[in-house]
Amino acid sequence: MFIDTHCHLEDENFSDDRAEVIEHAKTSRVERIINFGSTFQSSIAVTELAKNFSELYAGVGIHPEEIDDFDEKTCTRLAELAAEKKVVAIGEIGLDYHWEKDSARRLIQQKIFIEQLDLARQLNLPVCIHDRDAHGDTLKILQTEGKNLRGVLHCYSGSLETAREVWKLGWFIGVDGPLTFKNSAKLPEVVKAAPRDMILIETDAPYLAPVPYRGKRNEPAYVVEVAKKLSELRGETLEEVAAYTTANAKELYKIF
Repeated sequence: MFIDTHCHLEDENFSDDRAEVIEHAKTSRVERIINFGSTFQSSIAVTELAKNFSELYAGVGIHPEEIDDFDEKTCTRLAELAAEKKVVAIGEIGLDYHWEKDSARRLIQQKIFIEQLDLARQLNLPVCIHDRDAHGDTLKILQTEGKNLRGVLHCYSGSLETAREVWKLGWFIGVDGPLTFKNSAKLPEVVKAAPRDMILIETDAPYLAPVPYRGKRNEPAYVVEVAKKLSELRGETLEEVAAYTTANAKELYKIF
């Protein structure tokens, strides 16, 4: 069995067939799905979906591209959502410098990131981190502000050197559809070197569909394609990859 440790089934791309997509995941041996919010409203939505579908769990948080959705009451409101028993993480939070070039806005991203890390510490929850073109600052913040926390760098895109520093902190890397792309660059090297107990598989659905579905809407069932590529690169059986990535997800998110 497999676990898709990161997707966005609350997205409008699933409005017409969400239940069918979840059923397709089940028939593809994907037994659990963790759905992450990126705004306060989407955090509410993933929490509600987790109540309605036994296969779904939720993470709540404010994405770095959504910092205008954050105010002095946001952490309190996120904590209220996190009291629901199927909310298993704070996320998706972090830094995104790809689109944001303004230095002052980047500093705001960092401040909000740190506040949500502190929230996770208070609630004793793991963290799911978005890091796009911000590897240095993300790592520095984890080393200084992420003490006594665990989590995952979702859709990992950094170097092997950075990954080794992440593993030293006891954090996971999450791998998605880009692992199957011909232009995946550094990622194959990273996953070959990853300790078995430091890697998770995910889809980020509806985004980043793996080969052979690239360019189409992604969905949790396709996490199996990520696992297949992982097994190929690491010289392991698909059953081995399924076993340890599922065990890792259950250990981090306390889902059984």
